[in-house]
Amino acid sequence: MKVLVTGGAGYIGSHVNRILANADHETVVLDNLSTGRREMVLAGKLVVGDLSDQNFVTNLFERERFEAVLHFAGSIIVPESVKEPIKYYKNNTQNAMDLIRTCQKFKVNKFIFSSTAAVYGIPEDQAGICTETSPLSPINPYGRSKLMTEWMLEDMTVANPNFNYVALRYFNVAGAAVDGKLGQCSPFSTHLIKITCETALGKRKSMTVFGDDYATPDGTCIRDYIHVEDLAQAHLDALNYLGKDGKSTVANCGYGHGTSVKEIIEIVRKVSGVDFKVEQGPRRDGDSPNLIAKSEKIKKLFAWVPRHDNLELIVKTALEWERKL
Repeated sequence: MKVLVTGGAGYIGSHVNRILANADHETVVLDNLSTGRREMVLAGKLVVGDLSDQNFVTNLFERERFEAVLHFAGSIIVPESVKEPIKYYKNNTQNAMDLIRTCQKFKVNKFIFSSTAAVYGIPEDQAGICTETSPLSPINPYGRSKLMTEWMLEDMTVANPNFNYVALRYFNVAGAAVDGKLGQCSPFSTHLIKITCETALGKRKSMTVFGDDYATPDGTCIRDYIHVEDLAQAHLDALNYLGKDGKSTVANCGYGHGTSVKEIIEIVRKVSGVDFKVEQGPRRDGDSPNLIAKSEKIKKLFAWVPRHDNLELIVKTALEWERKL
């Protein structure tokens, strides 16, 4: 298929763009390069522009005649969303609405959306396990802005039965390409494993643990970490599913087990061989104590098979990428 990859010069989008091209899909990457980088687009064609420029996007659709859209472009930093909510509703919700409208206009009826586990908020399950049918109650504007887009996609399917989407709810994405060709570049990242690797390599004098009084075994937040290449494979599998006339659905993307902040720090210390400085700080706004995916649905529906469910491997690839930056 000929596909549009919005935000395809960013961390996750670039890995997905690459795996799509390797599977012989024709890709066009649309990115404003606010956080993405040209050199991360290893396949397909890069078009520099902004989703908020509706005339530009309309002309792109008119020219390229896409068969599917994979939508990654957006803002992703939870604490920032609490401080600047309007930015998140504009970048994540309004731009998505305009993109969906353009898909409708040009009869692009296959849509894959980069959603988030933040739509669950604080899970009712004490262990933090989330199924696709768990209550949706986001506790920050980032999660709400993503959930609003899920609702729009759901409503579009009702209004237009030919339109089908997959919303993939990411848990904590980490690591870099195993061959070292792609990784996370953003200097503004708040991802724990990247920050911990930066500290181990001396790029930061120290790192901070935000909160040690959560109702978890060691008091720090627990997350389900998934390797970025396994997540990229999930998108290819989702596109194949839609290509076989699959119906609209949502699916969790995680491994189904959690690791605490303190445990991640110890794994990075072990893999790097560096005993770096860690400071204790207060809780951050908008953080949930624990979030763990129940991912049987994606394995059954898309035949998704994760290959990198190993935290030491995830950390090793992240460290090796960080050394190259």
